Amino acid sequence: MAQTMITGNIRKLHSTLENPVQYKLPIGDQFIPLNPLLGKTCKLQFTGKIQCIHCARDIKKSYSQGYCFPCAQKLAECDICIVRPEKCHYEAGTCRDETWAQDNCFSPHIIYLSNTSGLKVGITRQTQIPTRWIDQGARAAIPLIQVGHRHHAGLIEVIIGRSVNDKTNWRNMLKNVTTDIDLVEQKQILIDQYAEEIEHTTSWRELSGTVTTIHYPVLEYPVKVTSLNLDKQPTLEGSLQGIKGQYLIFDIGVINLRKYAGYEITFSYDS
Repeated sequence: MAQTMITGNIRKLHSTLENPVQYKLPIGDQFIPLNPLLGKTCKLQFTGKIQCIHCARDIKKSYSQGYCFPCAQKLAECDICIVRPEKCHYEAGTCRDETWAQDNCFSPHIIYLSNTSGLKVGITRQTQIPTRWIDQGARAAIPLIQVGHRHHAGLIEVIIGRSVNDKTNWRNMLKNVTTDIDLVEQKQILIDQYAEEIEHTTSWRELSGTVTTIHYPVLEYPVKVTSLNLDKQPTLEGSLQGIKGQYLIFDIGVINLRKYAGYEITFSYDS
């Protein structure tokens, strides 16, 4: 049996919403389809080289999922307001990059509900639906509210977050431990509960979108989740059992590939 071997710097998994989700691994200038590799033995070997995904400088350690330290300190996309949008400081005149903010923050944002490891509230740019839902491993999701600014979306997320979790239990998500949730019903409950408070926060529009159900290419979910780490174990080899969110599920454990963006990897598999 022939073996295919590709070496290059990797980025987050590329996904397409189909039944099931179709995944590709960006490595170097290639995109490797992963769904056909289910059940096959795959090997990931970290060469020890890392490049910043922004400036391409060689680094020994990455920050904020793929950046060198200087880029993590100066780029707008690495600021605290990306993970905590309610802390946006654009109006204070201290935004790291106003052009980037105009392109990415001053655009339609969606507050949504999803069923990941349970009911979850989240936000994303309108253009990132359904990619954001797939990246988080959601089984189903529904748009809730649209606003015109990321900061306002963050403020609404904080309000709704008093009733709904804004974090995913990633271990339960990977074990597929969850319950059936009527997202349409939950959406109406939250709108009724918080509409007046949201109205005082910003202008908004309730969305009438339907529930999107997402199926992942998984042969077998792990009973116990063992996290694999390329920094501690640079060579990983196992049978690919599934892909969910940004995780590869092997018979030896799971690995979050997004964490290793910019790492140079030799990826090999039987073809």
